[in-house]
Amino acid sequence: MLSYLKENRNGQFLMVGIAMTVLGFVLIPIHDISSSLAFYIAIFFLGFFAAKHAVVDTFLKKALNVDLLMILAALGAVAINYESEGAVLLLIFAGAEVLEDYATNKSTSAISELMSHIPETAHVLKANGEVIEVQTNALQIGDMVVVSKGEHVPIDGYVDRKSKVNEAALTGESVPVEKQVGEEAFAGTINEGNVFYLTVNKLSSDTIFSNIVRMVEEAQTRPSSISKFIDRIESTYVLGVLITVPLFIIILYSVVHLSFQEAFYRGMVLLTVASPCALVASATPATLSAISNGAKNGVLVKGGAAMEALSSMAVLYTDKTGTLTFGEFQVVEYEADEYILKEVVYMEQQSSHPIADTIVSSFKELTFDTVDLTEAVEEVPGSGLKKGNITVGKPSLFNEYKDPYLYRKKAKEGYTTVLIGRDQTIVGYLSLADQVREEAADAVAGFQKQGISVILLTGDNELVAKKVAEEVQVDSFEANCLPEDKINVVLKKQAEGKVVGMIGDGINDAPALANADIGIGMGSGSSVAMESSDVVIVKNDLSKLLYSFNLSQKLNTIILQNVIFSIAVIVALIIFNLFGLLGLPLGVVFHEGSTILVILNGLRLLRQEKRDKPEGTVTQ
Repeated sequence: MLSYLKENRNGQFLMVGIAMTVLGFVLIPIHDISSSLAFYIAIFFLGFFAAKHAVVDTFLKKALNVDLLMILAALGAVAINYESEGAVLLLIFAGAEVLEDYATNKSTSAISELMSHIPETAHVLKANGEVIEVQTNALQIGDMVVVSKGEHVPIDGYVDRKSKVNEAALTGESVPVEKQVGEEAFAGTINEGNVFYLTVNKLSSDTIFSNIVRMVEEAQTRPSSISKFIDRIESTYVLGVLITVPLFIIILYSVVHLSFQEAFYRGMVLLTVASPCALVASATPATLSAISNGAKNGVLVKGGAAMEALSSMAVLYTDKTGTLTFGEFQVVEYEADEYILKEVVYMEQQSSHPIADTIVSSFKELTFDTVDLTEAVEEVPGSGLKKGNITVGKPSLFNEYKDPYLYRKKAKEGYTTVLIGRDQTIVGYLSLADQVREEAADAVAGFQKQGISVILLTGDNELVAKKVAEEVQVDSFEANCLPEDKINVVLKKQAEGKVVGMIGDGINDAPALANADIGIGMGSGSSVAMESSDVVIVKNDLSKLLYSFNLSQKLNTIILQNVIFSIAVIVALIIFNLFGLLGLPLGVVFHEGSTILVILNGLRLLRQEKRDKPEGTVTQ
């Protein structure tokens, strides 16, 4: 905090103001004029930025704010020779402003902290064996990068050997992850094993880390609904105070028959205590702290509105592949002649779906000597791929196809089935197995304990859906879902007045994610799914979402505490002032002290979850 004060202009002015205020009090019994001069200097430095904001907002933006009330209260105190109270008023107000800026800075430092993990340069291995240093943003897809032990990985890519990578910067988990040959390592992570070569598979602007930074930046510009409401009423509230205070002074002077100085003094107290400083600070510092906390723990929440809405979720729909399961399939059985198989593998190379990756890697020894490489491969949205007269995809795509070889029945029950069709006839199939994530079952149970219904929506067949649903213990499931089916399910539940969350990672999930009240994308999924989401889980770990849900509940509790507390303080101080029981110094201390307490209460959410606590808990 001290270094922040020294480096920040507001902080520097605050420290000068504090020094001059202290000097003013020291000089009171020694020399009145010198004491007053010290207080005037203090008022200048302490009120400089508040006055600047008041003038800019009032005259340029045509909007009144709390800074204007504080400046008028301080000037009013000076006008009746209470310059010491004016200095103290601005000292505490400026201190609260600096503290709020510090809170915001601590929250936004998530960006610079993330960026510090990305090296500006990388070592590229050229074809002739020479290693040269280049700028990270100059790396191209296919470049070979040398990553030494202890170095940060400069860009996303595939490792060429078994490696150990610390992904704490992405996920919050400090235990290194073992990478097998061909697995993807991410920019910003640390090589804790021996040197390895990395084949670049994304440009620096498209890496997981660059997406994280962009999303955190965007999140901080999207206020919560309570923040927007407070911003809307601030100007009207301030105008009401500016009208009320002169009337209050006139009534005390004309009706109650107080002296003008006493009436004016009480008016300045009202101007001070009625200011909504604490109310204005109730939501934003807490929200930014919660967003930063989530980012540190591998969950990106795109703005205060999304973080605030997360706790109100009543129904959570979830995709299967890559969400409840690892999405790391294995071909356990297949039938198709070699010519057809070559066509299928070539077609699947054009897709980024986990099933497509599995098929390609399972038959990587095949060549494409008989494949027409000029013929376009078309996507059948949410169902499969098509190339000429050959179609490959989920069984529902082949309802009208003939099945002379009974491939539908031969496909392994309880596993994901991919059928192959040619000229309206099924000519082959592949059965693939996936594995359920252990943490997914724990997270589902956690949501259910919170009263949230968890429902599986999958494009897979009934038997596969039932098998996964039973393992994870979701409330219910729907199989054979096309993208439009998922949208309809979401819309139907929303029509019942439910707040709906939707988790997915594929292009076919993007429409449902966009239509849900809270779209939740997986970081390893498609960029379209991430863009359509309000919340992004950097690594496919559903327990992180449960953690964020609990964090969201804590955020809403803190905001409610802050709002009730700030309003209660304003009302209590106004009542005390009406009966003449409150002087300006105490009014300043209690009013501005409440602002500081509100900000500090919000800052509690900055504290990162301790790793020895169970997943899904939030440090109080």
